[in-house]
Amino acid sequence: MTEKQALHEVFYCSMLTPDLPPATVGSIVTLARARNAQYGITGLLVFDGMRFCQHLEGPHGAVETLMRRIEQDRRHTDIKIFRRGPLASRRYSGFGMGLAESEGPDLMAGIRALDGEAALAHFLALRPSFDING
Repeated sequence: MTEKQALHEVFYCSMLTPDLPPATVGSIVTLARARNAQYGITGLLVFDGMRFCQHLEGPHGAVETLMRRIEQDRRHTDIKIFRRGPLASRRYSGFGMGLAESEGPDLMAGIRALDGEAALAHFLALRPSFDING
């Protein structure tokens, strides 16, 4: 892997714009999976009916371009970035973009209450409990 293609990660949480139905997430993921695969981005999106928490990984430029797109997407509000930086190795090599639904809002609200690395560590600790569709 060249310097330009060094792995990068972003972990953020956001809220679904209030006037949109939760089913909106299905269309977001369908389009994102194809686009992310094209750019070498893998990760996990967890949605609890109103909150998104997403961990993205891949080439630096591709991940940052995607993050700018998410920050400008009107379907997301109240975006909070917990971790953004270099990554030694992929955590999601078994699938492209996984989607999991969280049971109730408490898990995702708990992550939002944390800061930086603690939020990411909590999310990663919860990963085995998610029913991931990849």
